[in-house]
Amino acid sequence: MYVIEILLKNTAMPMSVQRKTVEEATAVYQQVLEAMRGSDITLLELACDRQPEKKICVMTEAIVAAQMYEKSGAAASGKTPGFVAFAAS
Repeated sequence: MYVIEILLKNTAMPMSVQRKTVEEATAVYQQVLEAMRGSDITLLELACDRQPEKKICVMTEAIVAAQMYEKSGAAASGKTPGFVAFAAS
């Protein structure tokens, strides 16, 4: 399973959707990049493969970062991928 995370302005937690194959994940990641590059303010709607009822819709002008990673790789290392890492208190 592959995860595409999107970080929005003034939001600490990233939003994410999952895809089953690297090709599908790369296509979604490219869709997000194109939305970020565009000068028009539009809406970007994404749905999740693992949880089809999980959908997100964001204004493209609010996207500040995006990343793609393989979910199984995160579990093996014990380190959660993401934009913000919080230290345990």
